[in-house]
Amino acid sequence: MRNLTLYSTQKIHFPNGHITCTTIDLETSVIYAASERQDMDDVDIEIWRIQEECGSSSQSIIAMSTTTSLQVPYLSQVISLKMIPDSRKLVTVMRGGDISTISIDEDDATADVEGTVEPGILVASWSPDDALLVLKLILMTSTFDVLCEAPLDVSEFGEDAPINVGWGSKKTQFHGSLGKAAAQTSVDIIGSSPDDDNQPRLSWRGDGAYFVVSSQSTQSPQSPADVSFACTTARARSSLPRKPCWARTSAGVATFGNVITRHKGLGSKWRRRKDGRHDIVFFERNGLRHGGFDLRWGYKVRELSWSSDSNALSVWIEGDDEDIVQVWTTGNYHWYLKHEVLAPESAPGRLGRFTSMAWHPEIALCLILTTPYRMLGTPFVAIEATQRLWDGCTNILLTPFRTQNVPPPMSSFQLSIKPALSLPQSRLCSIHSSFSAERDMAALLWESGYVELWKLETRLGPGRGKVMNPTRAWAGLFGERLSVEYRQIALWAPQSTGDGERSWSPWLRMIEVARNSRLVAADNKFVWQSPDGKLHTYSYEDDRSVPVAQFPEFCLQSQAVLVQFDAPNDPNPSGAQAIASNRARGDISPLRRIAVILRDGVVMPTDWEKRRVERGSRIVVAVPSTMSLILQMPRGNLETINPRPLVLEVVRQDLDNGNYRKAFFACRKHRIDLNVLVDHDEAKFLNNIAVFVDQIEEVDHINLFLTGIGRGSKSPETIGRLCDALREELEKKDLTKYINSILTAFVMKSPPDHEAGLATLLRLRDNHPDLVEDAVKYIIFLVDADRLFDTALGMYDFSLVLMIAQHAQKDPREYLPFLRQLRALDKFYQRFRIDDHLNRHTSALRNLSYAGTERFDEALAYMEHHQLYEAALSVWKGTNHYDAVLVAYGDWLFERRDFRQAASAFIETKAFAKAMVAHEKALEWQELFDIAIRVGMSNENIASTGYRIAEDLTSKKRYSEAARVLLDYAKDVREATVTLVQGNHFSEARRIASLNAEADLLTEVIHPAALESRSQMSDDITEMREQLQKQISRIRELRIKKMEEPDAFYGTEDTNLHNVDVMTDASMPATAFTRYTVAPTTASRTSKRSSRSKRKMERKVGSGRKGTVDEEEYLLKSITKLVGRFSITRDEARNLLPHLLQLSEEHRSEGAELQRELDVFEAELEAVLEEVWAKSVEGEDAASVGDTWASRMEQREKEKQVNPAEKIPRPELLSPGAKDWRMNLFHY
Repeated sequence: MRNLTLYSTQKIHFPNGHITCTTIDLETSVIYAASERQDMDDVDIEIWRIQEECGSSSQSIIAMSTTTSLQVPYLSQVISLKMIPDSRKLVTVMRGGDISTISIDEDDATADVEGTVEPGILVASWSPDDALLVLKLILMTSTFDVLCEAPLDVSEFGEDAPINVGWGSKKTQFHGSLGKAAAQTSVDIIGSSPDDDNQPRLSWRGDGAYFVVSSQSTQSPQSPADVSFACTTARARSSLPRKPCWARTSAGVATFGNVITRHKGLGSKWRRRKDGRHDIVFFERNGLRHGGFDLRWGYKVRELSWSSDSNALSVWIEGDDEDIVQVWTTGNYHWYLKHEVLAPESAPGRLGRFTSMAWHPEIALCLILTTPYRMLGTPFVAIEATQRLWDGCTNILLTPFRTQNVPPPMSSFQLSIKPALSLPQSRLCSIHSSFSAERDMAALLWESGYVELWKLETRLGPGRGKVMNPTRAWAGLFGERLSVEYRQIALWAPQSTGDGERSWSPWLRMIEVARNSRLVAADNKFVWQSPDGKLHTYSYEDDRSVPVAQFPEFCLQSQAVLVQFDAPNDPNPSGAQAIASNRARGDISPLRRIAVILRDGVVMPTDWEKRRVERGSRIVVAVPSTMSLILQMPRGNLETINPRPLVLEVVRQDLDNGNYRKAFFACRKHRIDLNVLVDHDEAKFLNNIAVFVDQIEEVDHINLFLTGIGRGSKSPETIGRLCDALREELEKKDLTKYINSILTAFVMKSPPDHEAGLATLLRLRDNHPDLVEDAVKYIIFLVDADRLFDTALGMYDFSLVLMIAQHAQKDPREYLPFLRQLRALDKFYQRFRIDDHLNRHTSALRNLSYAGTERFDEALAYMEHHQLYEAALSVWKGTNHYDAVLVAYGDWLFERRDFRQAASAFIETKAFAKAMVAHEKALEWQELFDIAIRVGMSNENIASTGYRIAEDLTSKKRYSEAARVLLDYAKDVREATVTLVQGNHFSEARRIASLNAEADLLTEVIHPAALESRSQMSDDITEMREQLQKQISRIRELRIKKMEEPDAFYGTEDTNLHNVDVMTDASMPATAFTRYTVAPTTASRTSKRSSRSKRKMERKVGSGRKGTVDEEEYLLKSITKLVGRFSITRDEARNLLPHLLQLSEEHRSEGAELQRELDVFEAELEAVLEEVWAKSVEGEDAASVGDTWASRMEQREKEKQVNPAEKIPRPELLSPGAKDWRMNLFHY
């Protein structure tokens, strides 16, 4: 649904010329026009140059003369004027036979005659690529070399002649008497049109592969197909491909005029019917007719022409009074008359006639017309029609899309326009229309200034009868300025304005603006745009225009909208605007956000709503009241969609106004999550929950809403709060009516409250048994029957259990024996069996405790079986069975090796023997010996216990504690000393030996142990030195390799290979893709690692296997661990060195040697750390090129090339407290 509108005109006057044809230089945007003056035998030709950007000036560049054609002296003598861009020459083809060229780049250019066709030239046409010239059927190149010549009248069809066996003809079919008469029927003779000028026509197809010729045939072909196609004066239509050969000839058609070829390959001709009316007839390439349309007037047709995009067809009509050019477009297999251009009068009182008609070869819908004394440039623009579509001069197709969707060429109503005033026949076409945004009215404008106002009276709701009943409210001329050509009209109809002529006349106002300006669609104001893109608003009170904004350039289609902000920086959008692209996608953008973007200059966001549409779809109109968007498909049909943002905007407005019912049904109709009713304003919804229930009183709709809430993404607390609030309101309103909705509210809570729902049914069971049965069926529909059966059983109500089982159609043999068995038991034991059946073990244990003391042993076994110790403690606390439960609890903790907790439980029950065993297992020797002494354990048992505890503590390397136990409880000084020296506690060992006057322990235990510790430290230093040397050598080797071959070391990837999907399955040597292994690899078998494979990969990376990219990082981590190990050895030496200095001369020398070894290795280790973690001087990183895929891949490769020394921090060799480990006396 697109209308054509004339958005600008350009008129150039030639006072002394007689323009007959034009051509355009596309490289320099220059128009050349040919003017001719005829004498008796000669004709004077003058070539004019017009700059398109200047638009109003012309310059004569050359004049020449030639002979007049004697065959048709009354026609224009310049057949063709063409600009050849390759040679920069103008080529003129004269009807007298001369072909001349003019070099336009020369200042004193002259016309050179390239050749002459003696009989004269009747038709000439250049190919679209300017490479070939056809003179009737003489095909030549742009340098005028003849390729071929062919006669126009031929008896053969051509090389593409179809095979015809006569099927379907009356002569080969039996139709009774009709078939016999058909074989003897004579063929009528087809005559030519009286409007035909008997001149041939020639036209090229857009790709230059074919051209078509139309001319009078001198032969008398008899058509065997139809009697209406046999006449000696019939026109023939033929096509030629680029390779010179005759392709095909069409059948003769009566009363044909000229012919043209559409750029898309469909040819067209006009013919005159017997009633004087004219038809435009289309042909396919095979010569067969393919549709057409009626011109609807009885004038003479001079020429036809297609626009460069083949979307518009111009028809040059020669009338009795003046010439008219009609512009036709097609849509959905229907042709529309969109516009008429009248020939201006050449002089006051003289008829206006056109002399040529041509479309711009590149700018679509730009028509160039010439009269004898002026040239008219008339660019059109195709604008989208909202609810009206022009179809001829007297019909407007109207469709209110709020209630109906009628695709063109059909419409809901066809408004016939018959001007109330007497206008010339050629000026009956309205050129513009406007609809009022405030009232149901429309205004129509004629070029002469005649205006009509119509009250449409559109029916908004559904129903029978007319969709609208238009009546003319006012009609009249807008002014008496005959020189003014009216272009557009805008209608603003205030509510207070009446309908009569007196009330409308004072409101009519003409705005004089710059030439080729356009009105901008706006509500409650008049906005117009000047040709330079500047926007103006017109004040009706002040009668003046004020500039308000500036576009970068002239915008053909624009609309003014009003956006109000609730706050200066309100980010919440209100309103939506649909923007459809021609790339099979539509973008829905919030209107306020667009205004914020324009106001603040922020980057256009990409998170707008997107909707996939058919490629080539166009927006017709958006109907906010129905939340719909009308799209027209490329083939012409209309489709209605409801974009989500449009629907949500109307829903938000309804929610703000408290119209929950309308918002609910809108969401339901358009399949929008009903949670939006709550998410818009949850606090307001909870406050208006009673209003919501009053408006949506249908039970099914409330159930649907609750289901949407329960299945939404809200938190369980929010869902429960909403369900409870709605349930409480429903219970207040009518419990019996909304019982199903109340049950739904219980079920949709998170977690579901089935027991509360069944309890509600018990409340209604006595007074409304029928209602309860239906409610039971409904809740079984919502919840699994087995779960409901178990819930009812857990409520200990057998009547409810039977009701659920019966309506769930369960087999009685499955549940009746079990229920009978339960009925035979005592109350609490019955409940115990029910809870145990439902796996509610804690409740079962509690009910079993209520069953009596005789069932305590069974309860204790049940507790141990299900490990309900903590629940049992709370159940039997304060009873006689509490100690038994504690003992069982302690035994269970002991079995789980939780000795500390088990000991506490045993102490609580006075089970000291078990408590001592638990403390011994936990190595809590202080608590153990405390209990042993309090219970009166013998000294022998205490000593044996002390030896056991000391042995266990020694195995855990708790030497000081083990020595303390041996001294305090075993009374064994020698073993305590041995234990201390094992832990390198020589100071404490010497103190104990001296305290107990055991001098022999010094020589027998402490001296040998000191030498043994020194020897062990020396071995550790040697081992660490060997490891350090190996690792630093490998690090140096890897770093040399990294500098010499960085690509091979890091495995740098070429980012251009990331888009390559093809990979061979054959084995290959190590490449950049195999940087994690030195072994050959094959194609990748998976693109996603599992958690197990990830852990395996992490272990593989941490292993530091030789030859992998992670080896250096592994070596650095190993050196870090070596530093920690040396620190431990040094701390041990710090404790040992003072004793080596004091014990003996041998110990003194060994101590000095140990200190020297530590000094040497510490220096070596410090040097290695300085070498390995030295700061490398590297160049600055390149400047960032933006967040692109290539930049991200480059950054990833850089991260892989990071020096491992930068990833692993340097270890500290000397801590603050470790600097004074040396003994200075070893140096003296």
